Amino acid sequence: MSSLFAKAAGGLGCAVIALPSLAVLSIAALLGGGLSGGSVSAAPSRHALSDVPARMLTLYQRATPECPGLPWTILAAIGKVETNHARHPTMVSSAGAVGPMQFLPSTFVAYAYPVPPGGRRPPTPWDPVDAVHAAARLLCANGARNGENLRRAIWHYNHSNAYVDHVLEIADAYAAVEAAPTRAPAKAVAFARNQLGTPYVWGGDGHSEGGFDCSGLTRAAYRAAGIDIPRVAQDQYNAGPHLSKNARLVPGDLLFFGLSPHRITHVSLYSGDSRAIEAPRSGTVVRESSARTDSPSYQGATRPAAGGAR
Repeated sequence: MSSLFAKAAGGLGCAVIALPSLAVLSIAALLGGGLSGGSVSAAPSRHALSDVPARMLTLYQRATPECPGLPWTILAAIGKVETNHARHPTMVSSAGAVGPMQFLPSTFVAYAYPVPPGGRRPPTPWDPVDAVHAAARLLCANGARNGENLRRAIWHYNHSNAYVDHVLEIADAYAAVEAAPTRAPAKAVAFARNQLGTPYVWGGDGHSEGGFDCSGLTRAAYRAAGIDIPRVAQDQYNAGPHLSKNARLVPGDLLFFGLSPHRITHVSLYSGDSRAIEAPRSGTVVRESSARTDSPSYQGATRPAAGGAR
C-alpha cells in the first residue's frame, strides 16, 4: 500500500434476536484490549459524516463482519490516508498499488474471496466493495480479529509506525463520543439495571406477575423516571419520538426489533457502551448484553424523554 492521498496531500410477546453488536467505543479503549467476538463499530462523528462520502461510509460499516472486532473507523481511516475515500484522481501509485484501498494486484488476490454482496465478478481492487472487504480481511489476518492487535494489523497494511499513528488518529476522530444520559433516562436505566436477574414473565410489568416481559420492563423503567409510555412494544415504537437513522444513541433510548416497523416483536433499553437491558424470552431473566443494532431486524430507536411526561 502506498498512501497515495497522504503523499499527494502531504405485542407483549418478545422474541429475542441474537445479532452482532454495534459498539460505541474509542480506539484507545479497543487498543486497551479485552474485546470478545462481534462486529465492533462506532457511531460516526459529525466530522466523519462530513468527510466520508455516504457510499464509502456504508461500505466501511458493512465490511466489518469480515473481521469480528474490527471497527469500521479503522477501515475508513485507511481509506482516507490511501486515496481520500477514492477521491484521488488516478488511484495508481508508483509502486503499482491501485484502487481506493491501494492494493498491489498480487496482494489483493489473497483477500478477494468470497466475493462480497455487490462486488464484481471477478473481483477487482478497483471496485470499492471488493477493495474494502479485502482490506478488512487483510487486517484480520494480521491481528485485528477481536481487536487483539490493531497496531500490528495496521502496520502490515503499510510498514510504518508513523502510518499506524496517523490511521489511529483519524479513526478516533471518526468515532462519535457517546453523550451522557440526562436525568430522566438515567433514572430509567438505573431502574432497569436494578431488575437484572428478575425472571421473564409474559405480560409481566414487575407487579403481581413477579417479573417482566420486554415492554413491561421498559414501561416500568420510564414510569420510575416520571414518564408514561404505552404498554406493548409496537405501541411504544409508534409513540416515538423516533430518532433519525444516523442519530447517536444515548442511554435511555428504546431499541426496537421485528419484521418491519409495523411488526415489532422486541424492545430493549439502551444502557450505553453498545449495551442494552432487556427481558428476552420465557425461561430467561432480565439481562444486560450487547445492543445488537446492526441487524436487518433492528427497526430503529425512540427517545421517550424527548417527548416528556405523558
